[in-house]
Amino acid sequence: MKNQIIAVFFGMLVQTVIAQELNVGVELRPRYEFRNGFKTLSDHAQDPASFVSQRSRLDFAFSYDNLKLVVRVQDIRIWGDVATDQSHSHNGLAVFEGYAQYNLDSVWSFKVGRQVLSYDNERILGEVNWAQQGRSHDAFMVSVTPNSKHRLEVGGSVSSNAETLTQTAYLINNYKNMQLVWYQYRLGTSKLSALFLNSGFEFERQEQNPKTQYMQTFGTFYNLNTGKWNVELSAYAQTGKRNDAEVSAWNGSASFHYLPTDNWQIGIGGEYLSGSSDMDGANSKNKSFNPLFGTNHKFNGFMDYFYVGNHANSVGLVDVYANFKFSKNKWNFEVSPHFFSSAAAVFNGKQKMDDYLGTEIDFVATCKLQKYISANLGYSQMFGSNSMEVLKGGNANKTQNWVWAMVTVKPEMFKL
Repeated sequence: MKNQIIAVFFGMLVQTVIAQELNVGVELRPRYEFRNGFKTLSDHAQDPASFVSQRSRLDFAFSYDNLKLVVRVQDIRIWGDVATDQSHSHNGLAVFEGYAQYNLDSVWSFKVGRQVLSYDNERILGEVNWAQQGRSHDAFMVSVTPNSKHRLEVGGSVSSNAETLTQTAYLINNYKNMQLVWYQYRLGTSKLSALFLNSGFEFERQEQNPKTQYMQTFGTFYNLNTGKWNVELSAYAQTGKRNDAEVSAWNGSASFHYLPTDNWQIGIGGEYLSGSSDMDGANSKNKSFNPLFGTNHKFNGFMDYFYVGNHANSVGLVDVYANFKFSKNKWNFEVSPHFFSSAAAVFNGKQKMDDYLGTEIDFVATCKLQKYISANLGYSQMFGSNSMEVLKGGNANKTQNWVWAMVTVKPEMFKL
């Protein structure tokens, strides 16, 4: 009898351990950059910048039954931002993600905490993985997946500076509150989705009179992937009010990629982001589309001249591009030329400038050194026009280029 009790006890213990799962991973990602006209045109009075940034992440994921807990902490630093004998980091550790997800059944689940919100091609909501710090949201999300064809996600977030006893102005460059609804329908090799995003931003940030204005972003995204062909189509509109101005803007894009062989991929595409009708303030309505929380580095050229912390409330953009990729064994090479024009008029004083802004050419080489290590090398050059010079300043006749090299080490340390 005693042996039977011991056997039952150990059986229950083993069954409990098997039902649990713990994954621990690490990511180290140093990146060197040489910036000579990155994000904006440089001039002859400025020397290029050169630095190394690094992301160091530690990921924990625990699963038990229908519960999943994820905690991802990170340290983001620039090499040399503190002395070698400094007792503390410049930024310190931060929680990139920290959430709990519970599956009520096979259809309903919810997720609460700091989390990545990434949908479709990440034009409106994305992880922004290129940025060392990434992007995550404090949110509550509900997911409904009745079958493999349908998926619905509904959620929202509220933001405050700190715990307070009375209402105070929200002083952080972030939304005061946000609600979203996303629905996707899958059929064969196609996916069709719809997104509605309501974002409230405070205006007139005064301690006694905080005021929240709401802007709505809504639209649809379509993707067809047959293996040989990959097609993406999207259209979004924005209405509402922000910074005390009525918003009426829209965005449309299309891309077509084809694999003629196992090694080659070729593609073409274009994107239109509406802009304000002029730059002299004659029109009070804001017609400039804002991609908000998207992974904007992956769009409109890698030199980040547009919509990466810049170009908001401006003349918009027309981006026509091509893409060529070659893959062989551990290597991947990519070349992408972009031809930029303004969607609305650019003025130099009262003189209307040409809509053409410039041409950018991006080159990226990637090598998968081993299972957990990859290396990237990139070179980009911008050939700016006089209109770009009027829009951003600097000297369009000077060589504008950007060089970067990055190594990513991302092993799974252990799994229990």
